[in-house]
Amino acid sequence: MVTLLSKLPLRSRAKVLRVGGLPGFRRRLMELGLVPGTTVEVVRIAPLGDPVQLLVRGCRLSIRVAEASEVTVFSGEPTDLLSPEPAPPGGSACAGCRA
Repeated sequence: MVTLLSKLPLRSRAKVLRVGGLPGFRRRLMELGLVPGTTVEVVRIAPLGDPVQLLVRGCRLSIRVAEASEVTVFSGEPTDLLSPEPAPPGGSACAGCRA
């Protein structure tokens, strides 16, 4: 399911699809590790809902909800192609991946 990073529930994982916003803002988020293809996990949400703490490439990062709403992510089933969760062992693989 494609959604905004700000809409993810606590302790959920997703894969970054797109980082939006103004060029300077977008570059700063990408410098912090939010680049397309990266897995991100929502670790904490402040008591009043802002900011949110994320786990990105082993580092914890806190950003405002308004900033998180500029990031489009994909969170889906483990069998989905873009899923941040690994497919279960013995799962189906494409013909090129089978050995």
